[in-house]
Amino acid sequence: MSFTELARKEAAPFWEGSFKHPFVQSLAAGDLTPEVFRYYLLQDRYYLEHFSKLYRYIAEQTKDKEVQAQLRENAENLKLGEMAIREEFFSELAISEKEIRETPIAPTAYHYVSHMYRQLIDGTPKTAYAGMLPCAWLYQEIGDRLIEAGSPHPLYQRWIETYAGEEAIEGIEKECALLNRLYQESPKEEQQQMIEAFVISSKMEHAFWDMATSLEKW
Repeated sequence: MSFTELARKEAAPFWEGSFKHPFVQSLAAGDLTPEVFRYYLLQDRYYLEHFSKLYRYIAEQTKDKEVQAQLRENAENLKLGEMAIREEFFSELAISEKEIRETPIAPTAYHYVSHMYRQLIDGTPKTAYAGMLPCAWLYQEIGDRLIEAGSPHPLYQRWIETYAGEEAIEGIEKECALLNRLYQESPKEEQQQMIEAFVISSKMEHAFWDMATSLEKW
C-alpha cells in the first residue's frame, strides 16, 4: 500500500469525525454562531502563520529538488489564497490588531503547531512534510463535500469555496503522489514516522473544531 492509503486508513476515525463535526455541519447549515467562527479565525490565523513558515523551513532542510519546489509553491499559494481570504474575513468582521494581540493562543492551536515544528527537530524533512498534508487534504475534501449544497450564510459559503474545485483536487493529488514517492524511498523506521506524523496531525485537525466550538482556553 502507498503512504497515503496507509495513512488515511490509520487516521480514518479522525477524518470521519471532522466530516461529521458540529462545527462543520453548522457551518454548512449556516447556523454556526458568530462567536465560534470568530474564535476559529483568530486561532487559525496563528496556525496559518506558522504553517507558511514551516513550508519554507522544510524546503530549506530537504535536498530533494522536487520537494523544495513544491513546498515553496505551497507557501506562495497559501499567501495569495487562503491567507488573503482570511484577511478579507478579518476586515469584514472588524477583527482588529488589538483583538489579535489580546486573544491568547488556545491549547490545541499551540500543540498542533508545536507538533509540526517537532518533526523538524526530532524527525526528518519527510516526516515534517507528511505532518503538513492532513490540513490541506482534509479541507479540500470538506470543501468538495459541502460545495454542492453550499451554505446559506455568505461568509461560510466563501469559506467552503476556498477549498473546493478542480484546482484544489489537482494540487492534493500532486502532493499525495510526491509523498508516496518519498515514502517508498525511505527506510522502514522513517516510513513509520511519516505515518505517525500524519495521524497526529489528523487528530489535531479534529481537535481544532472542538477547540473552536468550546472557545477553548488554558
